[in-house]
Amino acid sequence: MKFGIFYEHQLPRPWQEGDEQRLFNEALDQVQLADELGIDYAWEVEHHFLEEYSHSSAPEVFLAACSQRTKNIRLGQGIRQVIPQYNHPARTAEVIATLDLVSNGRVDFGTGESSAELELGGFGIKPEEKRAIYLEATEQIANILAMDPYPGYQGKYFSMPCRNLVPKPVQKPHPPLWVACSQRETIRMAARLGMGALTFAFIDPLEARDWVEEYYSIIKSDACVPIGHAVNANICMVSSFSCHEDRELAIRNGLEGFEFFGYALGSLYGFGEHKPGRTNLWDNFQAARHQFTPEDTNYNNALSGSAGGIGTPEDLRGHLRKFADVGVDQVTFIQQAGNNKHEDICHSLELFAAEVMPEFKAQEAEREAAKQAELAPYIEAALARKNYMAPLADQDIPTFPALGRKITEETPNERSIYQEPSAS
Repeated sequence: MKFGIFYEHQLPRPWQEGDEQRLFNEALDQVQLADELGIDYAWEVEHHFLEEYSHSSAPEVFLAACSQRTKNIRLGQGIRQVIPQYNHPARTAEVIATLDLVSNGRVDFGTGESSAELELGGFGIKPEEKRAIYLEATEQIANILAMDPYPGYQGKYFSMPCRNLVPKPVQKPHPPLWVACSQRETIRMAARLGMGALTFAFIDPLEARDWVEEYYSIIKSDACVPIGHAVNANICMVSSFSCHEDRELAIRNGLEGFEFFGYALGSLYGFGEHKPGRTNLWDNFQAARHQFTPEDTNYNNALSGSAGGIGTPEDLRGHLRKFADVGVDQVTFIQQAGNNKHEDICHSLELFAAEVMPEFKAQEAEREAAKQAELAPYIEAALARKNYMAPLADQDIPTFPALGRKITEETPNERSIYQEPSAS
């Protein structure tokens, strides 16, 4: 099984001058450490206007910085908002390709649409249309990345003329595609589209068995018709994370932050309301948390379900073995949450890499090779079912006159600013 670290760049109130700069610099240090320790992935989300929960509106900038401080860790946009009102599909393709170049081919392209009113409303996106817009945009981004030239497209939600993307990504035909999944139906959609499933649903590892089995059964079925030009058959699940030799310290260092992560997520996406610049999620969380008895946050609760990544190395080993045994390909850790401290996060990563990760790494290459061999004929069949966008023959590629020439030809009596002066 592979392992990743996941970033929202959470920053609870109250805010002091310099806090955001410290937050980003500490995260860069953590990714560099994770790379040195042999952790496989660093995922960075894209969110807008979600105060305290996610100060990560430009993940491509953060990941580009990570690329220059690391050598091996894969850098995942987990996710990039692909709906055109957030990011024009051509701009998304350019960003992904450029990031792939500066990282020497280490990018994974996670996609998403968001379901937060603050984001959707902020960009004028109708919730009832966002899935259809997402599907159209994602397919065309893959085409823009893979085709030379991109033939152009006239769609319901997105249109652009024939153009050729530059630069091109290192990974061909394009970096691996993922989609954020918070519900089981989205995991089914991921499998139908031949995409990796980034499952941001906090479920018990034993419940994950059904999700994994269903995902791979669809990958192997005629229902799988890839949205991209390659199939990325992988399922990743998130877990809490705080590792310490002393179990009580692991809980003290990590549980409150993980609980804030869940509370803020629920408030911004589900039950809460938000006044921009004024709502204090951290205070609201503390007020809600104090309604529980001490027994609600004891060790047994900390190690049950999605909070099972909090504890000693032995505790984490047992928690992660359940994920591995049901066929999860990757577990990514939410370690930067709430007010979790940088030094505690680094200690957890170092201890995990020294005492837990080697057991899972030992068989990973063999497991991955066997998996790819098993899936190869199914992936070949899935790609054969895809209805590819037809490339343009050379004689059919349109020609576009330069603007100066176009102006001159449209108004022949007016001299173009680009026209050479006459010899006279």
